[in-house]
Order: sequence, then C-alpha cells, then structure tokens
Amino acid sequence: MSELHEHRLKRLKMRSMRRGIKEMDLILTAYADDTLHLMDDEGLANYDDLLNENDQDLYQWVTGQVPPPERFEALIARISVQFQGTG
Repeated sequence: MSELHEHRLKRLKMRSMRRGIKEMDLILTAYADDTLHLMDDEGLANYDDLLNENDQDLYQWVTGQVPPPERFEALIARISVQFQGTG
C-alpha cells in the first residue's frame, strides 16, 4: 500500500526535525516547512534519500565545504540558498 501524500509530508518533516546535529535540525526543518508541500513525488523521493545521509556530510555539503554527490547537487543548492539567506 502506498503512503498518503499528507502522511509522507509529515514523516519527512519529522525526519527533518530529528537529526543528529542541531545545525541540521534547524536548516532542514526550515527547508521542509517552506518547500516540501511544493515538491512533486520525484522531489520528495530525492529529499527522502537525502535524509538517509550522514549529518556531518550534509552539513559540509550545505555550507559548501565539500561538494555533494551529483544526485543531490540541485537539492543541496536550494537548501544552501535558503540557509545562507537566513544565516
């Protein structure tokens, strides 16, 4: 059985809030609140995959310390723009 869209959004928002490091909690929670409802199924699947990555790696990608894997480049770029706009 497939997950309802509303449940998927709630699950992804919760996973965004409950990260391993506080910085990623803040960054991903803000991004999720502002953006997830605008994403199509493919975008949500990519974001879901991103949430499986290590927080230290995510933080380095978002802050530009290390380039992200190609499959996450566009998503990380959008998260980084939002992060830098609020930082």
